[in-house]
Amino acid sequence: MLALLLPALVLIAVIRAGPALAQDDRAAARARMVAEIAATARETGGETGRPVLGASVMAAMGKVPRHRFVPVLQDMFAYDNRPLPIGEGQTISQPYIVALMTDLLDPKPSDIVLEVGTGSGYQAAVLAELVAKVYTIEIVEPLGKRAAKLLRDLGYRNVEVRIGDGYGGWPEAAPFDAIVVTAAPAAVPQPLIDQLRPGGKMIIPIGGPNEVQQLLLVQKQADGGATTKRTLPVRFVPLTRERGK
Repeated sequence: MLALLLPALVLIAVIRAGPALAQDDRAAARARMVAEIAATARETGGETGRPVLGASVMAAMGKVPRHRFVPVLQDMFAYDNRPLPIGEGQTISQPYIVALMTDLLDPKPSDIVLEVGTGSGYQAAVLAELVAKVYTIEIVEPLGKRAAKLLRDLGYRNVEVRIGDGYGGWPEAAPFDAIVVTAAPAAVPQPLIDQLRPGGKMIIPIGGPNEVQQLLLVQKQADGGATTKRTLPVRFVPLTRERGK
């Protein structure tokens, strides 16, 4: 029943959101994508512990215009439930993975969130619909500049983009209630754990270039330590570092 209701609810939300969104001819495509995300969540729920994703996360997935975050040649595939190339050897993640990673953070309206790996800016936009502030770091300068402009053009005033190495996080904006990492290091970077607020959560893919990556949910403990939980095997681009690091 939930899978049947979600597309209809997304369409109703778009219509009520105002003329700009109501006139968006991609609303039906986003509703279809949301239904596919819900179906995938049910299929993988035994592994992730999230057979049903939160209503606010699903609403954000149904609102953010994914077609604006992909190259023109990929436009026709924008609402398929799969990753797509965005140039510079990078990809925009599968919508289900974006939704799952967001949901695992249990985002709250007051949260301050760090994203490592801005890419297209799509994950940052989804987070921006749900939290108070998003700080996002991209090491590939052309991608970071493009994402920053697009996020501004779309009206996301609660997102700040930085060009640079995200391994060390964003110390001056810490501590963060949540951190999402969209590229895979070989191990969890200690600076990111240090910048999590006690009780905060981080979702991160871990694995070397020739290894099966695992999507980990990391939770900071009051004593400064952290617990980790595996969710799904995944495939992300490697976390790129600045030369000499």
